[in-house]
Amino acid sequence: MNNALLTLGRLAGIAGLLLCLGSGFARVAGYYWIGKFETLTVLQVGTTGMVLGCFLLLFALTAKS
Repeated sequence: MNNALLTLGRLAGIAGLLLCLGSGFARVAGYYWIGKFETLTVLQVGTTGMVLGCFLLLFALTAKS
């Protein structure tokens, strides 16, 4: 169970980080839309992914083996 939480937490954090970086670079480059989504919406989804990753990793650290 801990290995699954660690893996999911890391994947969620990395995906969130990539979404945040991508939306930030797009916004600086002058693109306000990525596909059909605003760059700020993509940034919020990335932030949510990183927070989810943090919660999963914290839960894995505090769970009893």
